[in-house]
Amino acid sequence: MATEVEAQRRGAPASSKRPWSRDRIETLVLTWLRWIVIAVILLVTLFPFYYMLILSVRPLSSLLQDPGVIWITAAEFSADTYTSVLRSTSEGGQGFLVFMRNSALVALGTVLVTLLLAIPGSYAISRLQFFGRRKIGALFLAVYLFPSILLAIPLFVFFTRIGLRGELAGLLLVYVAQVVPVSIYMLRNYFETIPTSLEEAAAIDGAGRLAIMRRVSLPLAMPAIISNALYIFMIAWNEFLFALLFLVEARENWTVSLGLSQLAGSIEIPTTVLMAGSVILTLPIIIIFFAAERLLTEGLTAGAEKG
Repeated sequence: MATEVEAQRRGAPASSKRPWSRDRIETLVLTWLRWIVIAVILLVTLFPFYYMLILSVRPLSSLLQDPGVIWITAAEFSADTYTSVLRSTSEGGQGFLVFMRNSALVALGTVLVTLLLAIPGSYAISRLQFFGRRKIGALFLAVYLFPSILLAIPLFVFFTRIGLRGELAGLLLVYVAQVVPVSIYMLRNYFETIPTSLEEAAAIDGAGRLAIMRRVSLPLAMPAIISNALYIFMIAWNEFLFALLFLVEARENWTVSLGLSQLAGSIEIPTTVLMAGSVILTLPIIIIFFAAERLLTEGLTAGAEKG
């Protein structure tokens, strides 16, 4: 007590003279706890992918002898499984290069068509006044709440009748029909957060509705649009049910998720090849996520400057 009084008399805080004050202990504990939580989250998140990667580059004989190894030497490293997975079926491989091309075409096409439909649709529901506007907005979300399996048989019969079963274009239309409602719902919510005063100021300056949307609303909504595009791409890239339903009879049009399921169902395919296929399926999503994260940050900054 005398020490604190003396410290206050000298103009210095008493806690700074105490080596283990409550504030210092709390700060130290929270600092270490933060890094411990981050380390646990990274371990839980990354270890399954790391183990999958290790299994994909180990020789099958080494894997059968000791499957629990989590660290391999350079002598054990082998890329033959990736060569086998990517090689065409005519050369004795699994043809994943063609599957990845098909998945990329379907996923990118789904993103493009969905955004072309969802952006003007969500903007109209958010800004334009018409009868039943709120009910239509809720209906988009209600449609998405139905399980996809309910639409499988009707869509299968419909696409068979119009001759699109087994075609990538038919699968793209199914994906677009699935993700457009939720995309409109998500983008509508973001458009409603943009102040209408900005659009009113542009209108006073003589800009029309399309010019306001292109020069004011879309740049501010770019973070939501990029996030939505990434969400759509991941759904289209990983989707399996409709790919199996529509493309199972046309192997040349298989997507990568369908090809991987065929590897998993075969007793003749080694586990190392299956893991290599899993890495190939996962890697594009990781790369695009980090690329989109950078674009998302730039979009947020641009929106802040314009706001």
